[in-house]
Amino acid sequence: MTLRSRLGTGLRLAALSLLAACTPSGGGGGGDRGLPPLDATISGQEARLLFGAEAGPSTGTAEAIGFYSRGCLAGAQELPETGPTWQAMRLSRNRNWGHPELVDYVQDLSRRVAAETSWTGLYVGDMQQPRGGPMLTGHASHQSGLDVDIWMLPPGRLNLSEAERESLSSISTRSAGGARVGENWTAEHMEVMRLAASDPRVERIFVFAGAKVWMCDNATGDRSWLRAIRPAAGHHYHFHVRLSCPAGSPDCEAQDPVPPGDGCDEARAAAAAILNPPPPDPDYVPPPPRGPLTLADLPRQCVGLLSPL
Repeated sequence: MTLRSRLGTGLRLAALSLLAACTPSGGGGGGDRGLPPLDATISGQEARLLFGAEAGPSTGTAEAIGFYSRGCLAGAQELPETGPTWQAMRLSRNRNWGHPELVDYVQDLSRRVAAETSWTGLYVGDMQQPRGGPMLTGHASHQSGLDVDIWMLPPGRLNLSEAERESLSSISTRSAGGARVGENWTAEHMEVMRLAASDPRVERIFVFAGAKVWMCDNATGDRSWLRAIRPAAGHHYHFHVRLSCPAGSPDCEAQDPVPPGDGCDEARAAAAAILNPPPPDPDYVPPPPRGPLTLADLPRQCVGLLSPL
């Protein structure tokens, strides 16, 4: 039995047994319109335990449902673990799933990277669980089938074993807390991200502020792709690609459009704030921490994607 097949077997049996006992007959699928409200026993269930226990996708047409950080995925497609220009990493997590548009994007990008840069392809990090939804660990987003993390590590080999994919780590490309690029950053990282951002399906790409500033200072020629690159803390071992809502997903919730302009001034301001943090606001009251999402927090049709025991 592989690492993947062992993942969460006991958890799935326990969680889905409870769901099967509580789900009204005939429930599931479709939108909220015209559906009865969730049973209280179901609505309070912690969503990550149920979606994280699903080993395979739901049947039917592919559809991204809800928002990137509060949604699910119907009819997911698996990114093959290995291809001519990519390898999916950390297979035990079972997160190499996505909407078919995302799987196609990853394959397209990896081919372009191999053809147009010195990299042989891509190491692909987390995409989605087989039915999307909140993950057992990490990631507030990666729920609706449209997010993927691309490692900053240029592939040395594309025939890694399953065990090697568990033990190999990516590289950090930042310095000064993310205000500047570090010694591992190269011009080829910018080329990879330029290719990633040039695809019209891309909504945003998240990377640490210092990388965006470096690209703003060094990009030449057509700079329109820079607009999609947005500074985000923590994205220095990988960059995070987010696609727009695809056709055929009427219940996919779009993100607000990227502001006009190349975003370079905002990135420089973010980098400056890392080096010289503003004084704390004595009147600021932080919002209460968000607890784990329950099934009631997700679109109603997400419940219908959970399989009975």
